[in-house]
Amino acid sequence: MAYNRIGIIGAMAEEINLLHKHAEVTGETTKAGITYYSGHLHGKSIIFCKSGVGKVNAAVCTQVLIDLGAEVVLFTGVAGAVDPRLNIGDIVVSDSCVQHDMDVTPLGFARGTIPYHERSEFAADTQLVKLAVAACEKHYPGRSLQGKVLSGDQFIASRDTVQMLYEQMNGACAEMEGAALAQVCDMNSIPFVVIRSMSDKADGSAHVNFAEFTIQASDNSYQIIDEMLQHL
Repeated sequence: MAYNRIGIIGAMAEEINLLHKHAEVTGETTKAGITYYSGHLHGKSIIFCKSGVGKVNAAVCTQVLIDLGAEVVLFTGVAGAVDPRLNIGDIVVSDSCVQHDMDVTPLGFARGTIPYHERSEFAADTQLVKLAVAACEKHYPGRSLQGKVLSGDQFIASRDTVQMLYEQMNGACAEMEGAALAQVCDMNSIPFVVIRSMSDKADGSAHVNFAEFTIQASDNSYQIIDEMLQHL
């Protein structure tokens, strides 16, 4: 895989601080209130940014990133575990992404379905997934899985909701950006993968776990991105 420019997005400052630390940043531009940094890391041309939280921020950010020349998009960050096999610090590599809060069930659509849109579940690029999985096995053996990333403009902190997302939507983890990024990439025919490190169990104690483990989980996600860049 050879890309002229690799786009990297994090939702929060913790998720891109290490890119600032290790990359050679050569320029920056601000569009729609988001600053995009261009430069090089491991000899690869990259452009990266902090999207902000939520699906609207992620969608706007992704489209601008593509307009600025990104030929592939990697999303790094944290999430709440939905699959009961996951523990804090474990990593999910997206097979696909779905909006769990897209709910038009009163009109007869299954939850997560975008009415009248060609697709509602957006598949990650298979080669990027393989690279991410290999990076996970190198740095965190036995602590990752491939699965469906569920996105919604909600911080999930209910055991009942977690159970529903797992049993009814087959989710691996829940976060607030990935499916928006995935849809924009799909609309532009741009390959992507979402890599999420678990900062909490998305249960009644999520607010405590999230604050304590966000930095650790962000570091885990960065290690995967850094490893992938060396092979893209």
